[in-house]
Amino acid sequence: MKRNRLEISLAIALVISIVFSLVGFDNECEKIRDSVLRLHILANSDSPEDQQVKLMVRDALLASGTEIFSGKTNVSDAEEILSNEKEKLVETANKVLKENGFDYIAKIGFAEEYFTTRTYEDYTLPAGKYRAIKVVLGEGEGHNWWCVMFPPLCLPAAAGNTEIDLYITKEGGSIIRSKPQYEIRFKLIEIIESIKNKLYN
Repeated sequence: MKRNRLEISLAIALVISIVFSLVGFDNECEKIRDSVLRLHILANSDSPEDQQVKLMVRDALLASGTEIFSGKTNVSDAEEILSNEKEKLVETANKVLKENGFDYIAKIGFAEEYFTTRTYEDYTLPAGKYRAIKVVLGEGEGHNWWCVMFPPLCLPAAAGNTEIDLYITKEGGSIIRSKPQYEIRFKLIEIIESIKNKLYN
């Protein structure tokens, strides 16, 4: 009997420990989401030509972002700057489309979108809703492309030089650099966020 009680007590303690650990992890994941601005580009279609020009538009927008975000370490500032520079970004995208013989245009706006857990080179971002710069080319019915525009993880000038702790809390930086020991918690967070996304949409 005493052994059963001990096993039950240990099991309860383990469950409580896991719950508290997950709650802390979830709080840090929320801070990460609040510190990130993603770039989401939808191609006109899945034709090779539309997919190719999508990448050309991507490169042009990222080149613009390198200049726009110079010296910025706050996502609110970054979003405000992008709001002011929105027309310039639209012009940049449409110039690429026109120069390559496409008669459709780009539409750019801000959106809050749900993303599954994604790994970008050395970083893993937890599932959940993020603010995103959404770029729709033409009908926007083709495969999409995404990256983290701020912090500038996918900007050309950032390759190998981004000190993520300048933009995200130290704990958050540790999470997105996580190796396999965090995969279970990432999966649990993805399940929770997926349920929330379905319930509130």
